[in-house]
Amino acid sequence: MARPLRIEYPGALYHITSRGDRREAIYINDDDRQAFLDVLTAVCARFNWVCHAYCLMDNHYHLLIETPDANLCKGMRQLNGVYTQRFIACTGVLAMCFRGAIRRFWWKKVRTFWSWRGMWC
Repeated sequence: MARPLRIEYPGALYHITSRGDRREAIYINDDDRQAFLDVLTAVCARFNWVCHAYCLMDNHYHLLIETPDANLCKGMRQLNGVYTQRFIACTGVLAMCFRGAIRRFWWKKVRTFWSWRGMWC
């Protein structure tokens, strides 16, 4: 069965999550977490994203991203791809960091988004 079409449009708000392959850790230490945040910052600048919130867990992450341009898929490919390359270069582990496609949910109502945003870690 084919995956549903990804809905992208300018000004969309997304809750994005991606987890480690085989539910393994995607960050070994705080340096890895900082490296991920550095890549996220670069991706936000390159793709004109606004990151409203993030939560980095041991084996996955959550992001609240606003995309003024309809470019979520391109940016996520950049985010996960560049971080994986850095992770492999630093650890020598030849494996994919992330499992499958990203999970994303878009917000229809900005009011709901802002009330939910306060409950992040």
